Amino acid sequence: MIKPKRSRIETGRLGEEAAAVFLTAAGYRILARNWRSKAGELDIAAELNGTLVIVEVRTRTLGSSSAFGAALESIDARKAYRIRLAAEAYLQANKLYHMPVRVDAITVTLAADGTAADINQLQGVL
Repeated sequence: MIKPKRSRIETGRLGEEAAAVFLTAAGYRILARNWRSKAGELDIAAELNGTLVIVEVRTRTLGSSSAFGAALESIDARKAYRIRLAAEAYLQANKLYHMPVRVDAITVTLAADGTAADINQLQGVL
């Protein structure tokens, strides 16, 4: 029997979960996931050594344009601008003006069973 294809939302959720586990294992403290405001949404807000790290997660499924570049290329100038606006709103809402901020991208490639086959983090990309 052929498994039905995962929805875009389910694929994204699995990727964000894998990214959160990856960051936690690397010593990051997760502050928020899927944080929303009028300015936009942040996939993950985390802290590492006193730096607020905003993480945009891009997920692909193995065999479907899952090349590292393709996932990053999906973050266009408009998306980058919206991430910066949402990050500013997060800083204001949480009164974190004193923290240095970095915006990273994490790409996750999922295997057919939904587990992470590959995870890459690019620091300070936006």
